[in-house]
Amino acid sequence: MKVAKFGGSSVASAEQFRKVASIITADVQRKFVVVSAPGKRHKEDTKMTDMLITLAEKVIERDTYEDAQAAILQRYAEIAAGLELSSNIVSEIEKSIKNVIESYQDDDEQFLDRIKASGEDNNAKLMAYYLDHLGFEANYVNPKEAGIIVSEEPGNANILPESYENLYKLRNRSGFLIIPGFFGYSPKGQLVTFSRGGSDITGAIVAAGVHADLYENFTDVDSIYCVNPNIVNQPKDIKELSYREMRELSYAGFSVFHDEALQPVFKAKIPVCVKNTNNPEAEGTLILSEREIGENPVVGIASDTGFCSIFVSKFLMNREIGFGRRLLQILEDEGVSYEHTPSGIDNMSIILREHQLDGLKEDKLLDRIQTELHVDDISIERNLAMIMVVGEGMNHSIGIASKATEAFAKAEVNIEMINQGSSEVSMMFGVKASAVDRAVRSLYKNFYK
Repeated sequence: MKVAKFGGSSVASAEQFRKVASIITADVQRKFVVVSAPGKRHKEDTKMTDMLITLAEKVIERDTYEDAQAAILQRYAEIAAGLELSSNIVSEIEKSIKNVIESYQDDDEQFLDRIKASGEDNNAKLMAYYLDHLGFEANYVNPKEAGIIVSEEPGNANILPESYENLYKLRNRSGFLIIPGFFGYSPKGQLVTFSRGGSDITGAIVAAGVHADLYENFTDVDSIYCVNPNIVNQPKDIKELSYREMRELSYAGFSVFHDEALQPVFKAKIPVCVKNTNNPEAEGTLILSEREIGENPVVGIASDTGFCSIFVSKFLMNREIGFGRRLLQILEDEGVSYEHTPSGIDNMSIILREHQLDGLKEDKLLDRIQTELHVDDISIERNLAMIMVVGEGMNHSIGIASKATEAFAKAEVNIEMINQGSSEVSMMFGVKASAVDRAVRSLYKNFYK
């Protein structure tokens, strides 16, 4: 039994709907289908979720919203017409959007979650309607009906344990079951969304709940590449990688998965296959709990920008009991999360996502560190990028660090920070954001050419 999740580009148009239907019906094992909201049809297009957010903002601001609503309905109408479906389904979608506006517009938080979720919800209804039109037994299953129970954290919901037992009962239902991604319901019955990209989370939750043999994630590439193809032309593809490797790569900028999306299948040890909706015969990339290590110990190189570093220096810091704890407590008090904390005997660097520091928060944070910890020096370095070299085979291989630093030297890129976890699955390098692409290309050449 398989769970197949289709991303926004896979369900962006009538043509894409036909491809998805063909993939689903070609394998009766694909009983459970999770869909995203319609994505971009071309580079200049707008995703349905963004169109819905625009609508929500206009309603909340008591602005004229009819044109924004009409554009959304037109998008669904074009898909339905292209599939030669009755206009009844579009009328049903129109009715559901109007109902959300009329019923929840005075509750901004719930209204925004319900409007955002309607992209996936209505697309699932449309997909079930189309499969039924083709003569297949297909049923739309609302997440409440499926038993997807989540924490009451709008825009950042977490799955609650009882959901998995609820989902397992769906195995007894007949036909294809089409489930919208991105949202669930709180124990009180309120609709709550996952973080952006949450349809991947739904797919993994459903796969874990129904004890699937395989979770297929359909996107618009034949496989996961070992490096961003926007940086390196025609990079090598990855045939297999482990959950830990995928988690490291997702964190550091790989856009195939939301970085929390694999947690449910990771715990259940369900294999994941990333495949291409536009080329379903391609082998894809298989993600496993464990894999055999190949000749190259490095499976991938990822990079991400938008970091900064707070540098703190104090003489005899290493002898001051509780210094690190008090420093991190200040971050917690100010609502700031940190990524890494490389340190020396008299200094410590705190790597943060730069967006967390607006002007007032930055001033308060630095002032508290200075006055409460009596540091000798404190400064911020901005516009940093993190590069992650990832591979399960690295801890059994000699000379990985040497080969990596050689690549930085060849590219004439200065390394601002080096960090390696105790698991030795990855090595992280901090560089100036302006040099990141040059560094990644040099690393790729050193490890893959």
